[in-house]
This record gives sequence, structure tokens and C-alpha cells, in this order.
Amino acid sequence: MTRPFLLGLTGSIGMGKSTTAGFFKAAGVPIWDADDTVHRLYAPGGAAVPVLEAAFPGVTGAEGVDRAVLKAAIAADPKALPRIEALVHPLVAADRAAFIAAHAAAPLLLLDIPLLFETGADAGLDGTLVVSAPPEVQRARVLARPGMTPAHLAAILARQMPDAEKRRRATWVIETTTLDAAQAAVQDLIRTIGARHA
Repeated sequence: MTRPFLLGLTGSIGMGKSTTAGFFKAAGVPIWDADDTVHRLYAPGGAAVPVLEAAFPGVTGAEGVDRAVLKAAIAADPKALPRIEALVHPLVAADRAAFIAAHAAAPLLLLDIPLLFETGADAGLDGTLVVSAPPEVQRARVLARPGMTPAHLAAILARQMPDAEKRRRATWVIETTTLDAAQAAVQDLIRTIGARHA
């Protein structure tokens, strides 16, 4: 029996990644979400809670990991973030492996990973998909979000790999300028992968 085709999904802020993932879900494709996994790991009872408390006493409480306290620890110590990543990334990787094993009979699995290329998570995948839109569309979408400012957007973009570089590295690119076109592109891609991976 063939194993599932592992497709990594990424895209910069405001490019329509969540919407595109929704189109895959509607088509019956199982989805593993890196952000959701971290939220679960940080929640009460999550595997990251005792690990982070041991390394950074006081960063957890009744609600699990206190992100504000953790953020303050990172700001106070330049070595804190690499230490946190070294503790949390293996837990995330283990969760992803468990998801893949649990869906071994599926023809296609979508792995939604915001920092796909930045973290090297694309290694070992069968293909990568980048969602993209023109800069003016991206900017309008993001600035329409509550509490978002041009300065905050600029700071986020400075931490993310440029869209052009993501597009260059991607196996496939889907434009999300219109929902109908994006949905049709997702359906075409699912068919393409199905034909290749049969």
C-alpha cells in the first residue's frame, strides 16, 4: 500500500492560507496544523507545560503556558528563544508524526506550517504549496484585521521569508486573489497529486 502524499502548506500573513486550508478540508483532506498543535501543547495538560516550567520556572499556571510571561522571558534573555525551540520543536514533530501514522490510509495529507521553509520543515515532504496574492491585496487584508497597524505588519513581514523566495522554493503556487479561482486551483491540485501518486 502506498503511503500518503505529504503536502506542506505555507504563505505569508494575509495571503489566504487559512482559507486555502479550508478548501482542502472541505474536499476531505486530513489537515495537520502547526499553530493548533502548539496551542494544544501549551494548554493545561499539554506536553510542553512541564518541560517549559522546568526550564523557565514561573512561565506556566492554571491556564497552561502563560504566553505573556514566556514572551517577557524571551525579551529578557537572547538565549531563551533557541532554548524554547529546542524543547518545543521535538514535541511538535512527534505530534506531526503521530498524525501521519494515524492517517496512513489517506491518499493526501496537508501539513499547514506557517514557517515551513524558515524552519526546514519542508525536508522530507513530497511537495510544497505556497499561497500568494499581490502585495496590495495582502496589505489591505491584513490592515482590515482588528488592532493591526502598518508598523505591526512591517514587523511581521520582516520576520517572514519574502513571498518571492517562498514562491521560488514552492512545488506549487496558488493565487488567492479570488476565492473561486483559489478553490478551483485546490481541486485541480488534489486531482494532479492523485494522478501522480496513484
